[in-house]
Amino acid sequence: MINIYQELIIKPTPQPCVWGVFFSDECLNSPDIPEKDVYSLKAMQYGKIVKATFVSRPNRFIAHVNIKGQKTVVHVKNTGRCRELLLPGTVVYLEQSTNPARKTPYDLIAVEKVTPRGTVLVNMDSQAPNKVAAEWIRANKRRFPKLQLVRPEYTFGNSRFDFYIEFAGRKMFLEVKGVTLEHDGFATFPDAPTERGIKHLTELTRIKSERVSAEDGTSYECGVLFLIQMKGCKRFGPDDNIHPEFGKALRNARKAGVEIFVIDCKVAPDSIVADKPVTLIL
Repeated sequence: MINIYQELIIKPTPQPCVWGVFFSDECLNSPDIPEKDVYSLKAMQYGKIVKATFVSRPNRFIAHVNIKGQKTVVHVKNTGRCRELLLPGTVVYLEQSTNPARKTPYDLIAVEKVTPRGTVLVNMDSQAPNKVAAEWIRANKRRFPKLQLVRPEYTFGNSRFDFYIEFAGRKMFLEVKGVTLEHDGFATFPDAPTERGIKHLTELTRIKSERVSAEDGTSYECGVLFLIQMKGCKRFGPDDNIHPEFGKALRNARKAGVEIFVIDCKVAPDSIVADKPVTLIL
């Protein structure tokens, strides 16, 4: 297996820096740090991985797989439909749980999708995009210079956004969407109707349209990051056949000034990391 585990480097700013820890609500306060020092950020890494064959999915939460001839019930880390991915006989990858008391000893996290252009490894862990996005934000010095704060699960008004970011005297709300649906290299979102997704886009659009500001007078910036959980996609757009209202909301958001980022990912059975921009088609 090719090891695509890589490091993302952030040079700290010469001013005090506060990092919102992704896995908790805590923040780490750091003193002034010399320019010669760097932070090393690594790709999201899983634990022990087991290869298996998909058999069936009786409900949204579990699946039956075959591990070396033994039928096993596993937890599926994605409650979406994923019908185009989870086909009988498909090769899947499982992360072994470290909790011996769990009823399901494995989590299904990735699947090999056979396409006309070859086999593509798709990460279908719905918890992965936000963790990958946290790394992407911290490494993206061009878009987020002098990064000061990255706070996950931030409540603003009646909405809770995936990230609140402060950088270079600016403030931004960022929503993250994981993408696992593609056809002939064209990735789309959503794979099922999503009223929650529309709510987030509508609120971001309102914040930009009304030029909502923080207490210090700084106008909030807004963005949506679509993380394509695979390589090989050349284009991305909203799936108007599945949920036309979401496509309309996304187009309205862009017209209002909401930034739309589309990034694909390098995926291995045991890791995932943000990689290259993908062309947006609206």
